[in-house]
Amino acid sequence: MYRREALGCALAVGTAGLLPACSRSDDGAQRSATDIAELDATRIAGIARPTTSAGVVAALQAWKGAVCIAGARFSMGGQTREPDALQLDLAGMNRLLRLDPIARVARVQAGMRWRELQALLDPHDLAVKVMQSYSNFSVGGSVSVNCHGRYIGQGAIAGTVRAAQLATADGRLVELSRDREPALFGAVLGGYGGLGVITEVELDLAENTRIGRHVEAMPLAAYPDWFQANVLDREDVVMHNADLMPPDFDSPLAITWSRTDAALTDARRLIPQGMDYTREQNLIWSATELPGGDAVRQRYLTRRLLEEPRVIMRNCEASLDVASIEPRTRKISTYLLQEYFIPMHAFNSFAARMRTILTTSGAHVVNVSIRHAKADTTSLMRWADRDMFCFVLYYKQRSWQDARAAGWTRALIDAALDHGGRYYLPYRLHATRKQFDRAYPQAKRFAAIKQQVDPANRFRNLLWDRYLPLA
Repeated sequence: MYRREALGCALAVGTAGLLPACSRSDDGAQRSATDIAELDATRIAGIARPTTSAGVVAALQAWKGAVCIAGARFSMGGQTREPDALQLDLAGMNRLLRLDPIARVARVQAGMRWRELQALLDPHDLAVKVMQSYSNFSVGGSVSVNCHGRYIGQGAIAGTVRAAQLATADGRLVELSRDREPALFGAVLGGYGGLGVITEVELDLAENTRIGRHVEAMPLAAYPDWFQANVLDREDVVMHNADLMPPDFDSPLAITWSRTDAALTDARRLIPQGMDYTREQNLIWSATELPGGDAVRQRYLTRRLLEEPRVIMRNCEASLDVASIEPRTRKISTYLLQEYFIPMHAFNSFAARMRTILTTSGAHVVNVSIRHAKADTTSLMRWADRDMFCFVLYYKQRSWQDARAAGWTRALIDAALDHGGRYYLPYRLHATRKQFDRAYPQAKRFAAIKQQVDPANRFRNLLWDRYLPLA
């Protein structure tokens, strides 16, 4: 169907990394693209693997059809896929373009993963200012979903992005910032690849400091006041989250990392790559599959957190590998994420409703991690229009039970919306169109901007196909 265009695109990009449309693998199956969840797959026209911004532009000029964009592929609902589209795989765009240790600024290609950047920053005693809890994600992907982490006093990554380079549908490279095309800049941050290809990102950095861990258990109702008194306004606190465990989700374990001069208990600067996490994977499997799993969790996870002192460098904690929480296989079960953003005053009311939904629906939630994010004043499709508590659900489901999960997911979305909150978009597309419209009314403005910069709707994926109100 697109064989001639595919060949031309491969030559333009200067790489053999393009798969012709409708090509077949050795077993005769049509080629397809999937993501970390492996719950479904999408037939695509091919894959281009550029290594430079010029290569991205060449691919866009040579290929006339729809385009989708992939980085580390951790989004779980088709945000990197589109039927019969050319998928731009940016994994090879992983170079450091500029580092200013004095100004604490780095500019990188968008396909670089956080762990690769950390290895370059650590010798300068610098750290990423805002990122996810794990280091496997790509920088461009993180900006595209407007991620956040556990960093107190911070919010979405949008607040740390100084500039971004965007490859547009008509083959231009546009520099964006708060001063240069600010409306498009804000729409691209958290734009899920709907407006163009983020090819470069310029980021504010932080100091790599020594941090110590303090862990405290408490009743759920006491947590909001405890958090405001002990975490929110303390300048020495770097990271914080609180974990809620099944079956009752009523006793948060508050985990706070603060700056300290105490001696290191672990001298590693960064977590080594490629470690064997069989023990951790087996422990999660035992806690979620075997009788007495809650006791296993209490003995090997909770007790260890409460009793084991830990003082490390910030980069060590920030370089965690997602392999440590991955399943051994996804043939039977897969692990997934959801997230809900709730105004601070509504914490207890939402938490009570969430607990009821989780305990009555049969949802197999491994844990709920509570974070905090400051209001986002930069991105258009923002999920935090005020200071928010963030409820991150890490759950397990049988690979054939996605429809069942949709029911309790929609109940949680309604609960978040009823409390003035929102849900996060990188995950399974269970929300109804009405729920999306209610959570993200700014999507109409996003669609108007898209009409200006991508009038032919070339930049596509399953998320925007389902929800974006295009004329």
